Amino acid sequence: MASIDGALLDFKRLDRLATGDTAIHRLDPRAKVLATLVFVVTVVSFGKYEVTALVPFLLFPVAMVALGNLPVSYIIKKIALLCPFALVVGIFNPIFDREVLVQIGSLGITGGWLSFASIVMRSILTVGAAIVLVGVTGFPGVCLALERIGMPRVFAVQLLFLYRYIFVLTDEGSRMERARKLRAFGKKMQPGIFGSLVGHLLLRTWQRAERIHMAMLARGFTGEFHTRKDTEFGSREMLFLFGWSALFIILRFLNLSQLVGSLVTGISP
Repeated sequence: MASIDGALLDFKRLDRLATGDTAIHRLDPRAKVLATLVFVVTVVSFGKYEVTALVPFLLFPVAMVALGNLPVSYIIKKIALLCPFALVVGIFNPIFDREVLVQIGSLGITGGWLSFASIVMRSILTVGAAIVLVGVTGFPGVCLALERIGMPRVFAVQLLFLYRYIFVLTDEGSRMERARKLRAFGKKMQPGIFGSLVGHLLLRTWQRAERIHMAMLARGFTGEFHTRKDTEFGSREMLFLFGWSALFIILRFLNLSQLVGSLVTGISP
C-alpha cells in the first residue's frame, strides 16, 4: 500500500505541473483537448503493420513537453508505467502471425513483429499525449474543456470526482494498512483479514466522500466548475488547433520516414 500511495502522490505532480505559466499553459483547454483528440484519432487510424509512419508523430508530445517546460524524465517514467499493458496485448502476435512481410538482407521480419511494434508505438504516442495534456492543462481543466465542448455536465463532474476520489480511497487504505502493521507486529496479512479490510475500506471511503460532499454543498457547490483563471478561445487557440490538425492529416497520408529514407538512399553513392 505504501508503494501505491507513493505512486499516486507522484502522479499528483501532473496537477502541480499544470500551474505553470508558459504559452502552452495559457492556451484555452479546449484547444489542447481537441488537438490531442485529433492526434489520438489519427494515430489509431493507421493499419496494424504501420510502424515507420508513426515515428514523425513523436513531434507533437515532444514539442508540448519542450514548450511546457515539463520534466522529460518524469514524463518518460509515467509512459513506461502504463505501456506494459500494450506489451501484454501484443506479445502473442509474433506467435500467430508468422508471414514474412519485410526482408532486410537475410533477416525476415514477420507481420506479428510489425503489428507488435505498431501496438507499442501507438500506445507510447497516445499515452504520452494524454499525460502531457494533463501536465499542461490539469485534470480539472480537461474536464472543464470536455464540458464546454459538449459533454453533459453530469458526466464531466463524475469524471472529475472519480479522479479526486481515487486519492481519497488510497488515503484511507494507507491509514488502514498503517494501523494494521502497528497492531500486527510485523506479521503478514492473513487471507481472511484481507476481505474484512476491503469491506471496512469501502465503508470508510464512502463516509469520507459523504463528508466531502456535504462540505462542498455548504460552500455553495452547484455542479459547476470554478477555475482560478478563465480563458477564451481566440486566434491563438485557432492557430494552435488547426496548425497541429493539418500537420496530423498530412502525416497520416504521407509517410515522412519512408520519404526521407528514399531521399537519403537516392543521394548516397
